[in-house]
Amino acid sequence: MVIFDCDGVLIDSELISAEVLLEELALIGVKADLPYFFENFLGRHFSAVASNVEGRTGLVLGPAFEGRYLERLLARFQADLKPMAGACELLTELRANYCVATNSKTVRVTTALQFAGLSELTGGRVFSGSMVEHGKPAPDLFQLAARRHGVAAADCIVIEDSDMGIAAAHAAGMPVWRFIGGSHYKSEHGSPARLLPVDREFDDLADLMQ
Repeated sequence: MVIFDCDGVLIDSELISAEVLLEELALIGVKADLPYFFENFLGRHFSAVASNVEGRTGLVLGPAFEGRYLERLLARFQADLKPMAGACELLTELRANYCVATNSKTVRVTTALQFAGLSELTGGRVFSGSMVEHGKPAPDLFQLAARRHGVAAADCIVIEDSDMGIAAAHAAGMPVWRFIGGSHYKSEHGSPARLLPVDREFDDLADLMQ
């Protein structure tokens, strides 16, 4: 079974998410740039973002902040979000069983997939951060996906773009490939760190059809 991360793998969303979050943080006086986002926020659940900010500044990012951020983010997604190049074709033609496992909350991931035109291809196959107590880098999401599909960890392959997701795959005992085809890997301000080992690194989703 192929387990896809969503943001930065099936949808080209990471730069949009970064821009909106950094803008919202700036409004409350928290300074951060794109490299800081890549190092501290990429692939993490919102609660981890909130803990980071509170640790740095003492400010608590409560439900009101998260609600404003999500509202603005989904508006940007509706206007600008695109599926990752080749994602529609891959999910249509992929012969292996597959699912999506993301730290994002259910409402965010389902809405994002709808805006990206992937809802019909992922319906009933989404595992979100709302479904587990501990998101990535814990293995819970991947273990849940495998358990629900009745597949052993060794028979899964995880497609991830961030070290957080790769750490989760390692913890779950699953092979993992790093996808580096998203726009956040081509940013003029740098790209995410690639510190953890993977079984393969690739930049074209079509490679999964080979």
